[in-house]
Amino acid sequence: MTDQAEQLREMMKGRDESSGNDENRTRIIAVSSGKGGVGKTNISINLAIAYAQLGKKVIVLDADLGLANVNVALGIIPKYNLYHVIRKQKTMRDILLNTNYGIQIVAGASGFSKIANLSDEERTGFIKEMSELSSADVIIIDTSAGVSNNVLSFIAAADDVIIVTTPEPTAITDAYGIIKIIATEIDNMNLSLKLVVNRVKSVTEGKKVSERVISIAGQFLNLKVDYLGYVYDDPSVSASVIKQRPFMVAEPGCKAAICLKHIAGRLEKVEYKEGGGVSRFLKKLFGGM
Repeated sequence: MTDQAEQLREMMKGRDESSGNDENRTRIIAVSSGKGGVGKTNISINLAIAYAQLGKKVIVLDADLGLANVNVALGIIPKYNLYHVIRKQKTMRDILLNTNYGIQIVAGASGFSKIANLSDEERTGFIKEMSELSSADVIIIDTSAGVSNNVLSFIAAADDVIIVTTPEPTAITDAYGIIKIIATEIDNMNLSLKLVVNRVKSVTEGKKVSERVISIAGQFLNLKVDYLGYVYDDPSVSASVIKQRPFMVAEPGCKAAICLKHIAGRLEKVEYKEGGGVSRFLKKLFGGM
């Protein structure tokens, strides 16, 4: 698994290796969670749009190889998906889809249980196919929930791993569970683990949840986990899911969208600025950060 991850990182190092400039290297961000239903796919899609609004070329790869739903969330019915790539019927470039939101997606395969856990040979072939996406600035990999060899492979290959949780006790427990497995199964000292707390009612709630997970990970696993931020429990999110239109586009001024813009800014180490009459709102919203 470590060898495959290193292979993918080498493949994605940039579009102009001869220049020796590592700035062109494709950034791979894996978004994962210990359990389903915490909003992982929604965060993946809307984070991608936030990145696109920063001028980045972004691809969202739906790596849930059993119950894919990125295309569903966007209201897109793809003709081909990762099933056809894994079966060597299509290339990754063949199935790359444009959207109306400034991002591209690679649709996952839904309803094919046989590919939910790939063989080592299939996983190696899949990783080689991913090199066709190296023209992107950022690839956001929406993994399946929980832990499988597929998930661990994507996590091991990523530059940044975002673990999504909610304040629910079961979600917190499962978030720590996947962090523990990452710590014991992945041999990558440079792995950057980050935590996002979704559906919070307040700044304080987000901080308390993050402090709990980060403290336990540090104490029992000797593992550093960074608090990337929180996303408010916002009715605009559920409305956008029903409409199959990302809230970053449908409601760009909503609290959840502003949270995602700040998260993208932190990942890129740039300050997100909002003018007009919401400056006081932003100061209050993120003052606790």
